[in-house]
Amino acid sequence: MLFAVIGRSAGKSRDEIFAVYPRHKKFLDEFVARGEVVGVGPFTDPAGGNMALFRSRAAAEAFAKGDPFFLEGLIEEYQIKDWGDQMLS
Repeated sequence: MLFAVIGRSAGKSRDEIFAVYPRHKKFLDEFVARGEVVGVGPFTDPAGGNMALFRSRAAAEAFAKGDPFFLEGLIEEYQIKDWGDQMLS
């Protein structure tokens, strides 16, 4: 089982997003280095937001609570969903 962290965009501008991106990436890279992330990226539709797939609920929860995109108001909320993956996990 994998754990999807789905972020709902707060509707900030591209400039605001790119101002926070280096802190977000540094934080995310810690999870990647530990092998806890399967995939991550933004949604490309007009509503925006993002999604990341984690190998454990603990890692998903830690990411959702500590991500600079969330802490600095670029993501309104994160939702964590159990994902019954049949191929990646």
